[in-house]
Amino acid sequence: MDDSTQFEIFLTAAPGLEKALLQEARDLDFSGLKSVPGGVTCQGSWPEVWRANLCLRGAVRVLARIGEFRAFHLAQLDKRARKFPWGDVLRSDIPVRVEVVTNKKSKIYHAGAACQRIERALAESFGVPVVKGADTPDAITLKLRIDDNNCLFSVDTSGEGLHKRGHKVAIGKAPMRETLAALFLRECGYDGTQTIVDPMCGSGTFVLEAAEIALGLLPGRTRSFAFENLATFDAEKWAALKTKAGLSDNEVRPRFFGSDRNAGVVEMAAANADRAGVSELVSFKQAAVSDLHPPPGDPGLVIVNPPYGARIGNKKLLYALYASLGQTLQERFKGWRVGIVTSETGLAKATELPFLPYGPPVAHGGLKIRLFQTDPL
Repeated sequence: MDDSTQFEIFLTAAPGLEKALLQEARDLDFSGLKSVPGGVTCQGSWPEVWRANLCLRGAVRVLARIGEFRAFHLAQLDKRARKFPWGDVLRSDIPVRVEVVTNKKSKIYHAGAACQRIERALAESFGVPVVKGADTPDAITLKLRIDDNNCLFSVDTSGEGLHKRGHKVAIGKAPMRETLAALFLRECGYDGTQTIVDPMCGSGTFVLEAAEIALGLLPGRTRSFAFENLATFDAEKWAALKTKAGLSDNEVRPRFFGSDRNAGVVEMAAANADRAGVSELVSFKQAAVSDLHPPPGDPGLVIVNPPYGARIGNKKLLYALYASLGQTLQERFKGWRVGIVTSETGLAKATELPFLPYGPPVAHGGLKIRLFQTDPL
């Protein structure tokens, strides 16, 4: 597989946000886009895989589909796996971790047995070290999906999840993942030009994502990726791609404001902003929701991820918090739009804000969360 060969690339998304990721990928000129359950597929070569990891804010992982064949029993799977051109993509000196998913429509239905056959074929025919579990973080994850007797192989080219941007070290309890924050900002119509206020900012995810988007800072600019350990990697072309992509020509003024009643997480947010290179554009302070006032200038977007009561806080006490938030916004933020992310429709309704029709539920940390948003108040 050279870097001009076209193949399918699967951009995984949090279920419920596939359409938002599709739009982001379209805006970034990826080709052959199609929304599917759990993500978006596109067509491209290896440089497009690199670009997806570097530039997409909403993708959870980037999987490269490296080949497929039919197999109706384990012996056939073993035989064909030994003939597969692993060396076109994998390096024999980099450990591989195998993950297998099967479905009932396939004659090979035992994922564990299939995994053993692939591991043995890799070790004996290609000589690559095979590892299990997460104890070897530098290992390449090879995924096999057996669906209706078709064996589809993919390589996880990201490594750590793409929400780990590489510069946000300090996090609070139950943080909003950067990938989710980016797509929720997009769904609220944020394009990098509006003022952003988050009155329960925690470690600052919404504020930092908004500032980075405004500046054109690439989400993957300060981290490494699994594809750097593949046979298809070209360090010179990767360096050129990183130099060429990103950075906005717009003049960006400070307009990103976060506050929280917890002084500790406000300090975290400020430290994260410094590491991300956006500290001159953002402002964090300790304040209660009842003390919230709009910053000077045109109305923008208030976006907030309050406690849900599932992991943090007593749900009964949260109704008063949401009601206070809604009252403050209605009284002081005329002309502003609002986005609230929560797992509880009842809590959102306690704000008494005039929400638009709700979006789909989004899987997040074992919960189903949803974005509730308004037109300008």
